[in-house]
Amino acid sequence: MQVADLSPHAFRRTLVMGVVNVTPDSFSDGGEWYEPGAGEAHGRELLAQGADLLDVGGESTRPGAPRVPEAEELRRVLPVVSALAEAGAVISVDTMRATVAEAALDAGAAFVNDVSGGLADPDMPGLAAERQVPFVVMHWRGHSDDMYASAVYDDVVTDVRRELEARVEALTAAGVSPEQLILDPGLGFAKTGAHNWQLLNRIDELGAIGLPLLIGTSRKRFLGHLLAGADGTPVPPAERDDATAATSALAAAHGAFCVRVHQVPASLAAVRVAAAWTAGGAPPEPGHE
Repeated sequence: MQVADLSPHAFRRTLVMGVVNVTPDSFSDGGEWYEPGAGEAHGRELLAQGADLLDVGGESTRPGAPRVPEAEELRRVLPVVSALAEAGAVISVDTMRATVAEAALDAGAAFVNDVSGGLADPDMPGLAAERQVPFVVMHWRGHSDDMYASAVYDDVVTDVRRELEARVEALTAAGVSPEQLILDPGLGFAKTGAHNWQLLNRIDELGAIGLPLLIGTSRKRFLGHLLAGADGTPVPPAERDDATAATSALAAAHGAFCVRVHQVPASLAAVRVAAAWTAGGAPPEPGHE
């Protein structure tokens, strides 16, 4: 699939990316979709619910998560990518390893979603340049086992913007076309809850970089704290979907290219409402021409 097929300018609303975690230790679902058959079935369900694309990942990036061996990540990811691509899904592979990304692209994936923005594997920028596929560049300051030690900013929005711009410069110098790049502010990654809210409140400053934005708030801890009961206990991940949909609507109203979510129907409705609100009337479906 060519980059132009997924150009954000071709879409009339924010896209919805459904999450397919094929890990035993995901923060959001506790490994419910870990086995390949379960992962494939879940992906098909999200696709039937209207997901525009599916993000398949085999390595948990929850706070404190250890790295997964490459062979195990490949074992988890490739059967699911292959099966869902054959089912007609547009697949994003969520990985920090160039070897896994390359194998997934060969198996039918169309995107690479690298939470390290190409920093974790020095071979990733070259692969993105060679394959000319959309490449999601997330703001990242280190692996999950120690990332909160790096959650120190002078001004989080200014600092994240500057560091994302530095990644764009490095990637384009490595041969990646700016047309391939999609930016993700990395909510929850080396960020406190207050940092996350500041980034969302000033999302337009990130949009001013001039590249499409992917926003991933889904079921994250800062939403759990927002919805906490009187005793301060955060609500569990599965009870954060309504709040996620609210952030999807707001991100869409601010021009986000895509929202990454675990529960598709509510966020799909949210981005369609945002598109109609912004346009002053219901925009045509499907999302692109």
